[in-house]
Amino acid sequence: MSGTSYKAAGVDIDAGNETVRRIKSIARGTFTPGVLSEIGSFGGLFSLAHGGWQDPVLVSSADGVGTKLKVAFLAGVHDTIGRDLVNHCVNDILVQGATPLFFLDYLATGRLSPDVAEQIVTGLAAACRDNGCALLGGETAEMPGFYADGEYDVAGFIVGAVERARLVDGKGLVPGDVLIALPSVGLHTNGYSLARHIAFETLGLSVDSHVPELGETVAAAFLRPHKSYLRAVQPLLREGLAKGLAHITGGGITDNLPRILPAGLAAEVRRGTWPVLPLFTWLADAGQVPLDDQYRALNMGVGLIAAVAAAEAPRATAMLRAAGETPYEIGRIVSGSGDVVYV
Repeated sequence: MSGTSYKAAGVDIDAGNETVRRIKSIARGTFTPGVLSEIGSFGGLFSLAHGGWQDPVLVSSADGVGTKLKVAFLAGVHDTIGRDLVNHCVNDILVQGATPLFFLDYLATGRLSPDVAEQIVTGLAAACRDNGCALLGGETAEMPGFYADGEYDVAGFIVGAVERARLVDGKGLVPGDVLIALPSVGLHTNGYSLARHIAFETLGLSVDSHVPELGETVAAAFLRPHKSYLRAVQPLLREGLAKGLAHITGGGITDNLPRILPAGLAAEVRRGTWPVLPLFTWLADAGQVPLDDQYRALNMGVGLIAAVAAAEAPRATAMLRAAGETPYEIGRIVSGSGDVVYV
């Protein structure tokens, strides 16, 4: 009587080995002087000896891409998802002043495609190189019966470091400090359940549908990669100008800005002081989305907010412009109960 092989049960070990073979060379291209191990080790090794650190604090974060993946599946585009994942995680530790050191990824799928995995990791590696971050390792899991054919999930794990004396935690914020916003390039990695519902269910569009209000297809608008603010914000960190930083992700300005506020303070944000991207106007109009929901589900054109002393605001703005950003002064810190007040 013949037995049942692992491949017949849905797990292709050879496909897994081929995926690892392809990933090794891609990941190696991201290695920095701190990397001590090769892809394929049980654990990734990284040394802090090369950074000239005096009193480093490690800062870590983990995140995913959410239902933006559904758009990638429909469009058959897999090389932007990795960029989303890395840049999102980079921003999450950047707001505490950290420089990224290394990144780990997790890719799970029902049936492993080396071609798709290679596209995903190519995006991961490109973003890691852009951010000076080593792709140190990860996990690829083939889980038949758990994911639908052609679908996968990804998660990212980042570790960075900051000198203890340069931690950014918002504790020094006072009334009168100025809020400076840096523009997003689109949805980034949040609000996709709402955006997909409006585009695909309410309007009956496909990923290939051209949207006149946007001048591009749904796929182009929805798959634009999450932006990294590392290079733009680093000069502010070096000069000690950033008293608080907020990454505007899930929860929008409404829920993310309060995360950096000390007790007794609030944020006053003036609507109309930055350009709301056409994508958000189109989604809000087409879906008749209530204003409060817009500012909690979507970033509304703001990807990151820096809080600086009022006297330093012109200098900080000039530095951000020199870094290629278009900053907008959108409000200030006021006395209050830890919320965002829109005016």
